[in-house]
Amino acid sequence: MGYLIAYILVFLFAATPFFEGVAIIPIGTVAGLNPFVAALIALIGNILTVLLVIVFVEQIKAWMERRRIKKGKPEKTKKNERAQRVFTKYGLPGLCLIGPTFGSHLTALVGMSLSGSKSRTAIWMSISLTVWCLAMALVSFYGLGHLIEDNETSRMLRDFIESYN
Repeated sequence: MGYLIAYILVFLFAATPFFEGVAIIPIGTVAGLNPFVAALIALIGNILTVLLVIVFVEQIKAWMERRRIKKGKPEKTKKNERAQRVFTKYGLPGLCLIGPTFGSHLTALVGMSLSGSKSRTAIWMSISLTVWCLAMALVSFYGLGHLIEDNETSRMLRDFIESYN
């Protein structure tokens, strides 16, 4: 039962904006979860919410604009300017492929703002998240697997998960 709860938490954290599915995979691995199962679950959670952002992009942009004006923030931010430069140089595929480094949900929003194509943005974000999750699963399996076999943090996380069994 403890591992089921842990995998549900992986899904929920991966689905949470700005807490990327890519980031939760090594945490799950340290906790004793299978990195490939954690990656698959994180990928599903992350893609679902990114697709929701893409579907409701107009409403989200209107809400963000109202919020920006209310707080008196500038229209252009450093993140937006960086995303614009990446988009200009590499196009939508390039933006989406580096997007999880500064937030997949934000990347989807920016990609929609700059390209306007929901289907292209959804396809490229899905490809990007799949590549990133697979890469992180491999790094977690081959890199972290050897480092965490017997350390205090991994024992503590495993004990926490097993306490729900």
